[in-house]
Amino acid sequence: MNIPERVQQGQSFLVADDGQFLGKLTLNQYDSESVSNTYGSYGSPYSSTSIKNPYSQYGSPYSSLSPYNQYSSTPPTIYIKGRKYGYLTKNKYNSGTIVDPDSINDLMRKNNLNF
Repeated sequence: MNIPERVQQGQSFLVADDGQFLGKLTLNQYDSESVSNTYGSYGSPYSSTSIKNPYSQYGSPYSSLSPYNQYSSTPPTIYIKGRKYGYLTKNKYNSGTIVDPDSINDLMRKNNLNF
């Protein structure tokens, strides 16, 4: 499923600045696309498409596409229920609404993203 289809369906998810889908924002650890699934493509610390992999371009503190790079001006975009919410980043000087990646679970709880 592509990004516009996910937006139209009202999904909550992350997308990298290069267009790579980075997982659904849900606390459901059994959803195969969830960032909360530690065995899935988007939540595993070993997956190349996971922000939780410190060696991937999407999780490295040195990659411009990673939310963990405190200097990045191209962090992942957050979509909540099909609407652009802001950016997932450690860069506190980024413009717009920013969410620290270490607080992603708080964001999901606040927005009732349990499934």
